[in-house]
Amino acid sequence: MRMFVVDSFTGNAFRGNPAGVVLLDAPADEAWMQSVAAELKHSETAFVETGGEGPKPLRWFTPTVEVDLCGHATLATGHALGGEQIFTTRSGELRTRAENGRVSMDFPADPPSTAEVDLAAALPGVGVEELVRGRDDLLAVVADAAEVRTLKPDLDAIAGLPMRALIVSAPGDRPGIDFVSRVFAPGVGVPEDPVTGSAHCLLSPYWSARLGRPELTGEQASPRGGVVGTRLEEGRVTLTGQAVTVLEGELLV
Repeated sequence: MRMFVVDSFTGNAFRGNPAGVVLLDAPADEAWMQSVAAELKHSETAFVETGGEGPKPLRWFTPTVEVDLCGHATLATGHALGGEQIFTTRSGELRTRAENGRVSMDFPADPPSTAEVDLAAALPGVGVEELVRGRDDLLAVVADAAEVRTLKPDLDAIAGLPMRALIVSAPGDRPGIDFVSRVFAPGVGVPEDPVTGSAHCLLSPYWSARLGRPELTGEQASPRGGVVGTRLEEGRVTLTGQAVTVLEGELLV
C-alpha cells in the first residue's frame, strides 16, 4: 500500500500539520488502521479507498481513536491524489480540489451556540471574553493574540472537558491575518494540534459573524504554525491551504 506524509496548511516542509495518508485498494480492518495511526504518531492519519468507482471512502484516526472529521488530513489526501476528489465520510460527502499549489475543501459549517463550561482549571489566569460550542469543540475567545500565542493551558483539565477539543482564539495581530487560534485535544491523544482544519468549521462562522465578512484568513499559532483560508457560504465552509509532501513510500504489513 502506498503511503505519504504530508505537511498541511503550509508551503514549507516541517511546518504546518503533518498527516499520514494511506491509499487502500479495498476496505481495511479497523484495528489495523488504528495500529498504523499509532505507529505513525501524527495527530491524524487518513485512510482512503481508491480501488473503486465514484466517491472514495475516507476515514481518519488519531494515535488513539477514530474521529468524525479531520481537515488537515483531508487536505493532505486531496494533495496526494491531486485534481478534484469526492469522499464519503462520517461527516457526509466532502470534496477537495488541488489547483495551483493549493487545496480547497468543501466542509459543513459548525455554527456556534452558547456554552456554559468552567474553564478556570483548563486556562488558569486567562480572561475568557466569550465561550461558545460547536458539535465537537469548545471555542474560548480572549482579548488579544499575544495571550493566545503565550498560552500555557492545563492539558489534564482540558482532557476532562465534555468536548473533543478546546479552541482558544483572538483577533489577528498582523496584516492579512483576521484571527489567531490554538487547539488542544488531549482527550483524543492530541495535546496540541499544529493546524486544525475542522476547528475552522467553527472558527469561520464565529469570526465571519463578528467581523462581517464571509472570507477570512486564520493563523493557527502553534509551534509549527499554519495558515487557513476560510469562506462561509450557505451552511458550508471552504477551507484552503497549501501542502508539502515530505515522505512517500509503501506499507509492508
